[in-house]
Amino acid sequence: MTGAGLPLHRRTITVTAHAYGVEEISVEAELCDERPWEAPPGGVVHRMGLAVRVRLADMVITAADARMREFPHTECPLITPAFDGLVGLSVAAGYNRAIQERFRGVAGCTHLYELTRVLGPATVQAAISAGARRRRAASDAPVHNPRATAGVLNSCHIWAPEGVGLRKLDAGWRPGTGPRPVPELDTFEHPGHP
Repeated sequence: MTGAGLPLHRRTITVTAHAYGVEEISVEAELCDERPWEAPPGGVVHRMGLAVRVRLADMVITAADARMREFPHTECPLITPAFDGLVGLSVAAGYNRAIQERFRGVAGCTHLYELTRVLGPATVQAAISAGARRRRAASDAPVHNPRATAGVLNSCHIWAPEGVGLRKLDAGWRPGTGPRPVPELDTFEHPGHP
């Protein structure tokens, strides 16, 4: 359902993760709000970034940096030091509650808070990817480590306690092998049957 004509508003959020040495990952998120109808064309209202470093062993944030590149009020950047409060938080258990308590509403910035919300699950995905990459490099082949799925358990219907993700693992599927999307459960439970 797409409207016709020039968009009223466009929000883009990008998240990029990199290895940061062997023990950590660096995750950077950026939010950009544009008003394509505004003069000059594509007027940017918000361009803000949030970068964190996360220790892979316990998923704890070890460094945080909030930046405002474009913003509507001169005073907006005064709130960026508050986001140093991300340091010490785990992006695993209790993350959503902790960021709501620290950065939601007048204690923060709506746009930087949005980036903190996005960083949690993106960081978990990046950590899973970092583990898979490390295992593949060590063995030259995908190797399943049951702990590699710990960050996704209970995150959606696939990874429910009795969901198809765990059932596929039990039936022999190994993450990082085969096509995407991963074939349906029956393919693993009854190999060779049409």
